[in-house]
Amino acid sequence: MLATPALLAQTSDLNLVIRHVLAGLGHGIHAGRERGAGVEFSEYRAYAPGDEWRRVDWKLLARADRYFVREAERDSHVAVWLWLDASASMAEPSRSVAGLDKLQYARAVLACVAAIAQRQGDAFGLIVCGGGRVKYTPAARGPRQMQRVLAQLSRTEAEGTLPPAETLRASLHFARSPSLIFAASDFLDWPSPQSEALLRLRHMRHDVRALCLQTDAECDGGFADGSAWCDPEQGAGLFRFDAQARAGYLKSRGDHFAAMTADCRRSDIRSLEARIEQPVQTVLRAWLRQAGGA
Repeated sequence: MLATPALLAQTSDLNLVIRHVLAGLGHGIHAGRERGAGVEFSEYRAYAPGDEWRRVDWKLLARADRYFVREAERDSHVAVWLWLDASASMAEPSRSVAGLDKLQYARAVLACVAAIAQRQGDAFGLIVCGGGRVKYTPAARGPRQMQRVLAQLSRTEAEGTLPPAETLRASLHFARSPSLIFAASDFLDWPSPQSEALLRLRHMRHDVRALCLQTDAECDGGFADGSAWCDPEQGAGLFRFDAQARAGYLKSRGDHFAAMTADCRRSDIRSLEARIEQPVQTVLRAWLRQAGGA
């Protein structure tokens, strides 16, 4: 089943989005699973679509007449970090899908990544960059951690600017062990303190994956002639679109993201461009394939 635009717009219930998106999606976040030493039983939880059948406790099914899955704690050296750009530009709405903006789409995609990490038994945490500051949900494992992350994602709103460079530099201590970092942003500012932080994390040998979210209108210059746009983060610079302005906009946009892609390639950061009008399953599958989960 596809996650409908109406469903994505209601990201206050991210559990519902996860159930729709992950149904039938067999990908993990990284290839391989650790077995044997270091894998210990933790708790039971109710079966959810997408769980592996081999983890169902069949003896418990016979007694309780319900499916339960065995949760395991494992010694893993990989932590999964969800990096969310919550600056004001992420409130940019879709022109064709009512009630959908870039932040809502990013929250839905990252929630699905968190669900896969939890299913794999990985530790995962959340970094939210917006309003000029950084908010953390420390990495941990298990269903309770999943609810903490979903709660923070649901509370997050697009506001202000990205944190300054010194704030981000001082915040990189979160990635002490080898980490897989999924960063969702529109990357309209590049280079920027955020891009410098992600490049630094890659130089620290963390595995960084960037998801660049745009709207159809942003990609195609599909703004009505005479329509006005003002930079939401700077509060200045009113632009009006006509045929000549659109041609200049498309060239500048192409140059901007070509430079971003080149910087990412040089640092071995794989970036994926996506439109928020695309089905989440399609984008999520492509992003996980980049991370080695295909």
